[in-house]
Amino acid sequence: MTTQVPAPPERIGPYRIERLLGAGGMGQVFLGVHETTGREAAVKMLPPQMALEPGLVIRFSREIDAMRMVRGENVVEIYESGEWEGTYFYAMEYVAGETLAEKLYREKRIPWRTVIDYAVQICRALKSAHNSGIIHRDLKPSNLLIDEAGLIKLTDFGVAQVFAASKVTMTGGVIGTAEYMSAEQAQGKRVTKQSDIYSLGAVMYVMLTGRPPFTGKSALDIVQKHKFGRFDSPRRIVPDIPHWLDSLVCQCLAKEPKDRFPDAYVLSLRLQEIPKKVDLAHSGTIDVDGARGTEETAPAVGDFDHGPVGGTLMRDLIRGEIARQHEQSPLEKVFDNTWVLVLMLLMLIGSVSWWWSRRAPSPEKLFARGEELMAQPAGPAWDEARRDVFEPLMLEDPDTWEPKIEPYLRKLALYDFRKSFLGRRGAKGEKVPRTELERFLAQAMHHRQMGQTAKARRLLISLADVLRSQPDSEATVSMVDAMVEELDAQPEGQGFEVMSQTLARIAELRKAGKTVEADRLEASLRELYRDDDEARRRLPDSTAQKPPRSLPAATKGDSGEPDPQPAQAESESSAPDAPSGAPGAAPEKE
Repeated sequence: MTTQVPAPPERIGPYRIERLLGAGGMGQVFLGVHETTGREAAVKMLPPQMALEPGLVIRFSREIDAMRMVRGENVVEIYESGEWEGTYFYAMEYVAGETLAEKLYREKRIPWRTVIDYAVQICRALKSAHNSGIIHRDLKPSNLLIDEAGLIKLTDFGVAQVFAASKVTMTGGVIGTAEYMSAEQAQGKRVTKQSDIYSLGAVMYVMLTGRPPFTGKSALDIVQKHKFGRFDSPRRIVPDIPHWLDSLVCQCLAKEPKDRFPDAYVLSLRLQEIPKKVDLAHSGTIDVDGARGTEETAPAVGDFDHGPVGGTLMRDLIRGEIARQHEQSPLEKVFDNTWVLVLMLLMLIGSVSWWWSRRAPSPEKLFARGEELMAQPAGPAWDEARRDVFEPLMLEDPDTWEPKIEPYLRKLALYDFRKSFLGRRGAKGEKVPRTELERFLAQAMHHRQMGQTAKARRLLISLADVLRSQPDSEATVSMVDAMVEELDAQPEGQGFEVMSQTLARIAELRKAGKTVEADRLEASLRELYRDDDEARRRLPDSTAQKPPRSLPAATKGDSGEPDPQPAQAESESSAPDAPSGAPGAAPEKE
């Protein structure tokens, strides 16, 4: 059975709708014509069901505010916004052409000169955004429009972050598209202008090579590679790329923001230098710092003044050098030998290498140190393992160490995820969930800490199912799925150690014939876990079904036999227990 696609509305606000242009996680975009002016516009409408969610309405409004703040030739212009029949819309500039993603799908790769032209235009768009205090956070081919004249237009500010409103807009989650996400963005850290530079580097990489710098089976795999992985340089895939452009793209994709270009303007200047360098190199002209030799500056052949320097002077110099060599001491002659100096240099290098190898631990010992740190509770020890062990090993030899380190990287990703969502505390030190997602995650963590693993698992599975229907949530869903896997890997019975030990004690007492003491301990155990459904299911049937019984006031020593005078004990239940060694005896009166 085929799914019926709803027909586009005939009208949205003052715009007569012509056709559907596209759809995304935050609504549909239609081609509209203003009924009064006749101007064409791309009209984006928030679906009515999403208009009922305050969080999505705030995000839609934030996108409108960001587009109003950014003005530039390479940024899509917004015309107007408003409400219409219970939902919200805005109209923006209509760009007749295609997205960069569609162009890449058709052409696979783009010539490097065209890549530079596109990248310079994207830099202008980013400069306009950054000058307005906006970080785009989701720069990717599908958000770049190309008109028929080759002009690039940046659009979709749906997840943009306003510098001045970072405390309001930054939720601590992982927002963006995994293939083009910066390393710091993948960790849920604060984004900067350099985060957009990284994304632009990834876009240039896919334009030059036809594939993004990192791919994987899931969003979590790609995020991990952005944080720790190495990519092949573009020139290794496409050898005819100029090495200047290859180095520039690699610098944009540096793991540390401080190692990238400081801003989009500087990057655009470096991009524009590359074609000039290539042309000069191909022409064979030497250009040193822009100063080129010409006929006016080069000395003429006949301009040298030949003085009385001739063969006699050269002969005297040679004789003087021979005499100087004869006057050298034996030690000077040894050190005047090139091969001796080379041998000494090799010996020095070998000594330094030996000293360093003795000082620095081997990779195997370093990895063992990382395992010891990861065996400790999550916290500073895990941060040390990542910083001082796993990251150096991944950079040194990823092929060897990645399979061994991968399980720990997943644990560290979950650790970062929990910190970003659950690590914030209020003024009094209590955890303060600031979003609905944080509240559900906090509930799941609370259930797990209370030993209610099944309840935590059910909540996380339901949360993952709901998040899969939300836009830009692939990385978050992967993290929640990993938390479920972690719960599934938890050993059976973990969290119920007290119950297990008590049941073993009850069994020992019954075996020894101490029935009363066993019954008393069993009743206490049932009372302790009365409100815990999962715990009660773990109790044996005899324990779970046995009704509560009143406890005798005293027992006969340790024999396990009941009080021979139960009526008296029951009637005196409010009195203190009888003294030891006198079972059933009434307490002495004062």
